[in-house]
Amino acid sequence: MPRYIASRLLIAVAMVLLATLIIFLIANTVPGDPVLTQLGDVAANNPAIVEAYRHKWGLDLPMWERYWVFLRGLMHGDLGMSISSQRPVIEDIAQYAPATIELSTVAFLLSLLFGLPLGVLAAVKRDSWIDHLARAVSLIGVSAPTFWLAFIMLAVFYGWLGWAPGPGQIGADQFPPPDVTGFMLVDAPLAGQWDTFWDAITHLILPSIVLASATMGLITRTTRAAMLEVLSQDYIRVARAKGLLRRAIMLGHALPNALLPVVTLGGLAYAQLLTGTVLTETIFSWPGLGRYTFQSAVILDFPAIMGVTLVVAVVYVIVNLVVDVSYALLDPRVMRR
Repeated sequence: MPRYIASRLLIAVAMVLLATLIIFLIANTVPGDPVLTQLGDVAANNPAIVEAYRHKWGLDLPMWERYWVFLRGLMHGDLGMSISSQRPVIEDIAQYAPATIELSTVAFLLSLLFGLPLGVLAAVKRDSWIDHLARAVSLIGVSAPTFWLAFIMLAVFYGWLGWAPGPGQIGADQFPPPDVTGFMLVDAPLAGQWDTFWDAITHLILPSIVLASATMGLITRTTRAAMLEVLSQDYIRVARAKGLLRRAIMLGHALPNALLPVVTLGGLAYAQLLTGTVLTETIFSWPGLGRYTFQSAVILDFPAIMGVTLVVAVVYVIVNLVVDVSYALLDPRVMRR
């Protein structure tokens, strides 16, 4: 196991280094002029202002030197200075990341809570109405566009029925708790603001359901397919022939072996939730990384774009590393391949 983990760590480091190069090249070669975007038409026609701006942000340096400055900053934990907020990008990410983590974690837990049992029931009750319902739900969840589902949820449950609160992390009548951890669901109880805590939970419902829909569909389909494959194996037939209870066979023999592909998919799905919430956060006015990324891309804030994209890459690399180690723990044969 130590040798296996060490090899995966080396691969992870190499992937992060490669990601820094790709991110830098994309961020510095995209169409559009950040000078014109930031300064406007009048200031952009003043050569002195343009030269000072390019020098301030290092745009007058050769490409290789700018990349070295970027790498040197990363070695010291510096992701650069945001053009729009005039703050270090790492501080902006630390401010917006907790909201995204809260939303993504709740959505992922919802997808597991409903996706796993639904997939198991669909496999056990194959070709029954439960199976057809599970496949229909998973198909709708995977196929429905996120922005469309978000607008429908807002229009129906907030605008029409009035069952759910509107966009935002908390209501306008609530005061944000003192910033201790950055997580609303943690800081509010610490400050004794239970009204704010419950209000934050109600605001989580709609966006988390929207995010969980696609992930739940994938988990349901993967769990169903894996369970069907496992249930056709010889050792399951032997367990049935021995007279073991059906519940013991399903939970003790079939499900642990069917979880291997689900673990892989679940890890990647959680990483996608953490890094792919741009549309959902924008529609629901959620103060997270997705909304911050969208705003940075609109104004060509390239230091912020590179910083957020690098964080996304690191999240995927870490999640893949955890998935690889978990897979090896569940199936030791992986380490011998």
